Amino acid sequence: MARPVWRGAITFGLVTIPVELHSATEDHGVRFRQYQRDTDDRVRYRRVNERTSEEVDYQDIVKGYEFEDGTVVHVEQRELDEIAPGRSRTIDIDSFVRTEQIDPVYFQRSYWLAPGSEEHGRAYALLQRAMAQSGRAGIARFVMRGKEYLAALRAGETTLALDTLLFADEVRTPAEGPEVQVRDKEVQMALSLIDSMSAEWRPEDYADTYAERVRKLLEDKRAGHAVRPARDPEPATEVVDLFEALSRSVRGAGEPKGRRSGRSRTASHRQDEPGGRAELTKKELERRARELGVPGRSKLGRDELAEAVAEAERKGRRAS
Repeated sequence: MARPVWRGAITFGLVTIPVELHSATEDHGVRFRQYQRDTDDRVRYRRVNERTSEEVDYQDIVKGYEFEDGTVVHVEQRELDEIAPGRSRTIDIDSFVRTEQIDPVYFQRSYWLAPGSEEHGRAYALLQRAMAQSGRAGIARFVMRGKEYLAALRAGETTLALDTLLFADEVRTPAEGPEVQVRDKEVQMALSLIDSMSAEWRPEDYADTYAERVRKLLEDKRAGHAVRPARDPEPATEVVDLFEALSRSVRGAGEPKGRRSGRSRTASHRQDEPGGRAELTKKELERRARELGVPGRSKLGRDELAEAVAEAERKGRRAS
């Protein structure tokens, strides 16, 4: 496991359990650097004194706050730590609430909690099991990197997780919805569409297709190939056609996404032909591969999936 981002202890009642906090997520997106146009010269940022234009060493930089009258007060990190010595080293659970009571809008970032050492594993396991059986999350506060966080501790199958939460004054009031009349038959048709598209949550079914397209763009430009633009999004549904659009959606909900109503017959036919699946995403190909029982599909790239699906469909047509 990677290095912890924070070390301290969980406290609730008179119980203290040393723990380590580890990031639960990581970004796999394409990371760009900045270059001067028409050159390979990197563009970098420097910490510069605004008055003298001279570069300042990191160790000579301190935090500061400017009041309305222009007075600037400098603050050292040790001073910030001293005003909240416990909060910077403990996750203090104030109460336990039903997990479903927390509106998802309050969730910020997720972390895994691990025991601080082997000798504290039993106390950690006890808290995890008790919280799992209670169905409740512990609402706590702690300080990390000079900022106080509200947090929700929740129990996984064998571990504890911590989600940082927004404070109430950080959540904006939602805008009022439009006051319009919706016909009952439209609501029922929308419910039918939701029901026909319902499935179990399987996070492995979803991939970052935009990142894949960015990597393909970079490879194409590197090889000197022409860049093929994607299709424009579908136009907004006209109000007068809303019921008909819902009806077509319900009828086509069982088909692969790229072949539903609204696509031209020619385009759909091309995708059915072996090797003609250029417009299908990897997720759509994986779904088709599952339907055809393609072995080893989870380890295949997008182009390999397309070939495997084409071969499986050819075998199916020969068998029929």
